[in-house]
Amino acid sequence: MKLVSVDDHAIEHAEVWTSRVPGKYGDAIPHIEEVEVDSARLQLGATAHGRVQTWIYAGKSYPQIGLNAVAGKDPRTWDVEPARFDDMRPGCYDPVERLRDMDEDGVWAQLCFPSFARFAGTRFLEGDDRELALDCVKAWNDWMLQEWCATAPDRYIPVCILPLWDIEHTTAELRRAMDMGARCISFPENCTPLGLPSFHTDHWDPVFAIAEEAGIPLMMHFGTSTRTPYVSPDAPTPVMVSQMGLNSMGTMADLALSRTFHAFPKLKVALAEGGTGWFPYMLERIDQVWERHRWYAGVDTGVRPSELIRRNIWGCFIVDQAGVDFRDRIGVRRLVWESDYPHSDSHWPHSRKEVETMLAQVPDEEAHRLAELNACELLGWRPWA
Repeated sequence: MKLVSVDDHAIEHAEVWTSRVPGKYGDAIPHIEEVEVDSARLQLGATAHGRVQTWIYAGKSYPQIGLNAVAGKDPRTWDVEPARFDDMRPGCYDPVERLRDMDEDGVWAQLCFPSFARFAGTRFLEGDDRELALDCVKAWNDWMLQEWCATAPDRYIPVCILPLWDIEHTTAELRRAMDMGARCISFPENCTPLGLPSFHTDHWDPVFAIAEEAGIPLMMHFGTSTRTPYVSPDAPTPVMVSQMGLNSMGTMADLALSRTFHAFPKLKVALAEGGTGWFPYMLERIDQVWERHRWYAGVDTGVRPSELIRRNIWGCFIVDQAGVDFRDRIGVRRLVWESDYPHSDSHWPHSRKEVETMLAQVPDEEAHRLAELNACELLGWRPWA
């Protein structure tokens, strides 16, 4: 049994864009600069040298080099993110070194979301130069599909991002990425906070039609809406982290009560990093709400939302004993595992041990599904078979 993860992260190096985007854009191309930081403001990773690295794109600074790349670090030393590449494991940004870390972790395959580009490429919604932004999206896809995944085609799951601001560019880039082997799309969990049309419109129909026909899923990672669960402005970070699944709960309800799965009955959606222990409650609750409110709310009145969820939505979990224990109520074929390397929820280098513990009471056939087969069926990708 091979362990297949549908949610990991690649930290881009500067050459992703500087070597691929036309030089006519000059310093607007995403690149990295080193800056001095006052000792009182040093991030944890910069304490030894007093300098940090920061991304520059379209005239703005984005000091997010590592994006929580804490794999292999003692949690007592964590900060939000490393300030320099030499503060993190090489496996965070080097696909050859990543394979070594995967081997140590007992993980066969990974799907790696963007970092600087944001999980669904929404960084490039910023800035006024749409031509530059389009070239940046294409450059990321070229890097991921032709460099990162090409390093080990049987171990890296080909994923693409899209130029979401223009539907014609979006569909054209999707087809181009598919021609390069893309097997899934990193897509926002909620488009409206990004200033884009919602799932309740027909705006995304051309994208959904292509994805449905090709059988490739939309991977909707927590946080791709740029929104995070909010309680109070002075709440510590663990409050937000503990509520990550709320975003995915909202996405589930939004999709199940929209026109999306009625118009595209074979469309596949995976809720990355949202967890699954809450699925049984939502399946029950959303049907209760639908029963009472369907007649006036402008939603479909004939098909229970839970039927659509069980047909069209996959849940993704790292360590989620509740979801595993309630797998029969969720649907054994709709649960897929993720390792989240190199983020803070990752158990590297003990992922396989954690999975074995979590699935200890699960029959072998079902465990094989949760660890490998479901992910491969979701993606239509199992090159070692």
